[in-house]
Amino acid sequence: MLLTTKFFRPAPDPDAIRRPRLLERLAPRTRKRLNLVIAPAGFGKTTLVSQWCDEQEGRLAWLSLDSSDDDPRRFWQYLCGAFEQAGVDGLGDCQSAFQTCALHEIEGAITGLINALVASAEHRLHLVLDDMHQVEDPAIHRQLTYLVDYLPPTVMVTLVSRTEPALPVARWRVRHWVDDVPPQMLAFSEEECQRFFSDYMAIPLDADQARTIWQRTEGWVAAMQLSALSAPDDPVNRGADAAPSPISGREISDYILTEILEQQSDEIAEFLLATACCLRLTASLCDSIRGATDSQTILESLSRRHLFLIPLDTRDEWFRYHDLFREALFLRLEQTDPKQLAERQSRTIHWLLEHDHIQEAIAQLIQLEDWSWLANVLEQHGNNLIQGGFHLPVLEWLDRLPPGTVDDNPQLAMLRIWANFFANRLDAVEPQLDRLEDLLDRRVAESHPDAEGALGLNSEISLMRSYLARTQSDLESAADLTRQVLQDLDHTQMPLKSVTYYGIGLDYFSQGDLPAAEEALQSAVSYGQIERKPSTVLSSGGLLSWIQFNRGHNDVALKTAVSIREWIDRHYTDPSQPRLISCWQNCSLIEIYRERDQLDLAETYLAPLTGHLQSGTEPGQHVIIQYARAHLAFTRGDYQTAIEALDDAEAVLERRRDHIIFEPPSLSALRARCWLAQNRLDDARGWLDSRENVTFRNPLNREQNRITAARVLIALGEPKNAISQLSPLRLSTERDQHHRHLIEVLTVYAEAMDALNQPNEAQTVLTEALKRGAREQFFRLFVEESPRIHRLIRDNHHAAIPQEYLEALKSRLPESDEETAAPSEDGPVAVDGLVEPLSAREMEVLRLINDGLANREIAESMNVAATTVKAHIRNLYGKLGVKSRTEALARARKLGVLS
Repeated sequence: MLLTTKFFRPAPDPDAIRRPRLLERLAPRTRKRLNLVIAPAGFGKTTLVSQWCDEQEGRLAWLSLDSSDDDPRRFWQYLCGAFEQAGVDGLGDCQSAFQTCALHEIEGAITGLINALVASAEHRLHLVLDDMHQVEDPAIHRQLTYLVDYLPPTVMVTLVSRTEPALPVARWRVRHWVDDVPPQMLAFSEEECQRFFSDYMAIPLDADQARTIWQRTEGWVAAMQLSALSAPDDPVNRGADAAPSPISGREISDYILTEILEQQSDEIAEFLLATACCLRLTASLCDSIRGATDSQTILESLSRRHLFLIPLDTRDEWFRYHDLFREALFLRLEQTDPKQLAERQSRTIHWLLEHDHIQEAIAQLIQLEDWSWLANVLEQHGNNLIQGGFHLPVLEWLDRLPPGTVDDNPQLAMLRIWANFFANRLDAVEPQLDRLEDLLDRRVAESHPDAEGALGLNSEISLMRSYLARTQSDLESAADLTRQVLQDLDHTQMPLKSVTYYGIGLDYFSQGDLPAAEEALQSAVSYGQIERKPSTVLSSGGLLSWIQFNRGHNDVALKTAVSIREWIDRHYTDPSQPRLISCWQNCSLIEIYRERDQLDLAETYLAPLTGHLQSGTEPGQHVIIQYARAHLAFTRGDYQTAIEALDDAEAVLERRRDHIIFEPPSLSALRARCWLAQNRLDDARGWLDSRENVTFRNPLNREQNRITAARVLIALGEPKNAISQLSPLRLSTERDQHHRHLIEVLTVYAEAMDALNQPNEAQTVLTEALKRGAREQFFRLFVEESPRIHRLIRDNHHAAIPQEYLEALKSRLPESDEETAAPSEDGPVAVDGLVEPLSAREMEVLRLINDGLANREIAESMNVAATTVKAHIRNLYGKLGVKSRTEALARARKLGVLS
């Protein structure tokens, strides 16, 4: 039961000062997705947003959060309830999903919520989350990031909070998605200040008195409150004589700080100045700087008094000063005691390094311009920063060092090489490796004091050259170099085992030795966690999960992927940076959830990968992403999108084959299945004839190709030839424990036996396939087979098959065989003026649009997913050469496609 009062918007105060400049800033605009209203208590955040809501058209979803909402399941149930309260239809399934799904599957339910919002796109919708500071669970922040990333353009979110949210706001600002209303913007103007006292507070002030207060505080409400709390007399009654004369902004800050500091006790004033060098404050850090033990008490006191101290959590653990306030304190100490300031900055950096706040320590070192210390920190921590996804910042920090520093330091030179490699700047790596090897040779020849340490870098150089060899498809050299590194590992001090074993796993995977690849990748994951290398852990675990799924171990593959993600999120969460993503892991999860018929959840893991396709990624990953995208589109029945993705993957494969170290899945086999589903038998026959000369290194791809060939032969009326393709596979897939392909072989074999009029034998073989499928919860594998297999499944009641699984599978089958057949009733509609003929499905969508149905209603009418409808509409627009529904209908009538 949800508490409905949490959905009620606070009634706006009719006497409150209206602030047109801020209301205008909150207004919707093109590309905008988020309003961010952040300030301490008492800044009028909720009042402002409530006033703004009064002026908005469309629907309003308001949710007032409290501390009990800091739980992912409860948070999303209430957020979904807010949308329901606002009148958004079709959210019943979403609410059920949020109640029942596993915590690591919540993003799938969020995908369903996004799809529901897309279906309601004809209405503008505003979502306000008030008191967002009550929510601090990193999982909720990641999930909210996903929601904002994929919201339809008609939905805008407004966050009202006392603290900065742990969201990638910087990335969103670059995309022009965000408008901020920070504390300094919430500060009153001079005119607003006067109206506040005279109209709202009923305190008569003349213009000079109001100006005096406004000038003293710069319009900061918190500063006004602080002046009232700190001053021995009422600042309102000081009169115009106390107003400062017009002076510069820096002098205003000095003046305000002087008054504030003079009103504080010596202990508080000392604390403010002592901690001014800290970008963030916590009691342990402050104690270390001050040599004291009472910092927590002082921080809590300052927070209660709103002394320009902004809490960063709800546990009174981390704080920060208002930027302008901290800068003024810092300037004061710099002017009065620079030696003490330098000592306190040094203590701050030591504490940050000891407590693993490396990036904040580096920011302090850059401010100090202590380049020698910065070089030492990068030597010690740079590799782990790169592995944590901070390769670009590392390159920037290296560039800040004095000229020649990196080139003369082997460790820093190697660090730059790794950073360039992770940034995919491979052209820069080879010449830098050559220069580094020359430097090491000179140091050994000259008996340099660090010659022994320089020799230790040879293993890293060999490892890097092995990865470069893989990018050039020189697998033999890569394997030789990796073996050499593995032999030398115990004699070096560098933590290289995880990266080395990942390379070995890639080599075995490229050779098709899947058991050996799994063993090496498991070692890579284990060593990566010990060495704290998140990128290697994620890549190794992702590829491991991909291999496990493709060998048919669904549960094991899911556990691998989930445990790796949990480890990454537990140890390496920085909301200001893009989330670490592994192509292998996301594609594995797409396939796992696709197979389990959780298509919205599969879409969740596809969505982050589409950006990689657009921005450019490593060619092998590009092919894998497009394959997973095509397979998911095939499952949804969107064969055109599937074929387009496969065509793109094929083009990249042909163009960049020399740069792809592994053998991708058989793209042509999946394309042939699309043709079979579309009843394009001539195209399927052409593929069958062209595949005879194709060879495969990876046994999974060879099996995939031959199973699809058997399907085509059955469709062409040659079931005996299909059996000759399948018979050897029954033995090899079972021997090699390729369980998924063994299930497919048995299923297609049963279809061939039924086509030969041997129904009993067909049921016997199919029963074995279903028993194996039940163990790993295979659903789509059977649903995507032919109507003949669907009929055999409906007729199967074997007691050896778990009945719960069998009923669940039967419920997923189309209600009749005709529903799985290609839509050939009407055939393509060819009309002069069309770029390309409309398919029967596209014609059906066009007629339903003409009937006035929304996307969600079209999906329900056609019994397909909303994303499939969107794909058909996108294809329609392209063929008609239009950009909207209205244009599509007008164009279709003009061409005579619609009457």
